[in-house]
Amino acid sequence: MCDIKKREVINIKDGARLGFVSDVIFDEKTGKIEKLVVPAPSKLFGVFGSAREYRIGWDEIKVMGEDFIMIDTDVESLLTTEK
Repeated sequence: MCDIKKREVINIKDGARLGFVSDVIFDEKTGKIEKLVVPAPSKLFGVFGSAREYRIGWDEIKVMGEDFIMIDTDVESLLTTEK
């Protein structure tokens, strides 16, 4: 899991760099990774912390390299509010 947190997430649909994985959500029953969590940028010059994040489903990952993870999706559909 530590290796995943070092990887940057890039959307191949538009080339957008979403950021680095900050957390991983596991299925409690199987222990398999369900989603990767990437903090969304804050709206005001990064001064205030963002309560928004991208939750990327494992099935949306297209390529996982040594330094990056590539997804192919509409990023707005991944944007959630932290709870």
